[in-house]
Amino acid sequence: MPSSQVPSGPTPAPSSGPAASGQRSATNAATPADQLLEQSVLGSRRLSNLLVALAVSIGGIGFLLASASSRLGRDLLPVGHPAELIWVPQGLVMGLYGIAAVLLATYLWTVIAIDVGSGSNRFDRVSSQAVISRQGFRQRIEVVIPLREIQAVKVEVREGISPQRRLALRVQGRRDLPLTRVGEPMPMADLELAGARLARFLAVPLEGL
Repeated sequence: MPSSQVPSGPTPAPSSGPAASGQRSATNAATPADQLLEQSVLGSRRLSNLLVALAVSIGGIGFLLASASSRLGRDLLPVGHPAELIWVPQGLVMGLYGIAAVLLATYLWTVIAIDVGSGSNRFDRVSSQAVISRQGFRQRIEVVIPLREIQAVKVEVREGISPQRRLALRVQGRRDLPLTRVGEPMPMADLELAGARLARFLAVPLEGL
């Protein structure tokens, strides 16, 4: 009696539809965490700058009101008796102080609104580039450096009346490139931790400690 054979059909081909191609593109687009390091940099929009700008604004307005009170002969301030001041020279000098303070406050508020100095440090092993970007007064500034030109990460510490603590890159054929914010020193522990992490990521020496 002849044996029955089950016909074997063709082997199904691997799926090449939109779902498979989308899965491959999503895998390629994802950047592993060990291939990318990005650091955000705080700019001028800080609490200390806001308090300074507020104090200068209040002082400038106060001087202007005192000067106007001296000129008009009536008190425009809720405290004191500025109307009793002699217009020349006391009231006039206060007016000049007030104008200077208002101009300075306008500059400070403009810097805070633009957030000058803010930006990011982006180190990408896939593209082998470091992109340092900062917000300037008029435009955004970007510096692109090949990773192979970075020779070391420097920790710069200077104590005294004007203390300075910052991270910088020692780059081949260029001046040292600062990475941290300007104006307000970072805590020493945070500075050391950020420097060690960056040096380990770039596989370069850490200098200054």
